[in-house]
Amino acid sequence: MANATLLREPPVTARGVRTRNRLVAAARVVFEREGYLDARLADITREAGLSTGSFYTYFTNKEQVFAAVVEVTQNDLLHPGMGRVADEGDVHAIVEASVRAYLHACRRNARLLAVLEQVAHVDPEFRELERRRDDIFFRRNARAIADLQDRGLADAVLDPMLTSKALSAMVGRTAYSYFVGPVSERKSLSFDQLATGLARMWTNALRVPDSVRGQ
Repeated sequence: MANATLLREPPVTARGVRTRNRLVAAARVVFEREGYLDARLADITREAGLSTGSFYTYFTNKEQVFAAVVEVTQNDLLHPGMGRVADEGDVHAIVEASVRAYLHACRRNARLLAVLEQVAHVDPEFRELERRRDDIFFRRNARAIADLQDRGLADAVLDPMLTSKALSAMVGRTAYSYFVGPVSERKSLSFDQLATGLARMWTNALRVPDSVRGQ
């Protein structure tokens, strides 16, 4: 997903992959702890227990290693692993399971998402990474909405892409506010309430009938 100018070709040897992954994991720790501006390459190599030379074998600068960290995070958000749904015909349960999986991924990546948000405001390349991730979400959700419409389970008047953008933005920004914002946000609403509420808003907006809810 990352821009080609931000990432080198991955290493071809198993040892190279392990070393690069070690640097990426260490970089994530440093970025989350220090923030993007204050993070130093020396901090990253020290955290990884590697030499500066090892760093430059895989990355040219701080921007490149941050892009590698972001790529891992965005892959987790895009493929969070939805839990099993007992009744595959229960649209409400499927939507809630999807929302819960995404929220769990947001919680895992909250600190890094906060750093990315700050960097994206000032760096157009990282802003493009966010835009491309959002576009994947929008298209995927639009296909799911169109499928529900074809099956007569969602309001056929709605434009799938417009609806996808609106509902995806609702879930994404609410999740960001909940996990990155003030602690009071999390104290006023439990995780279960958040997941259930967002899922219900999604199915209500689509006018998914209660008759397809599992028993």
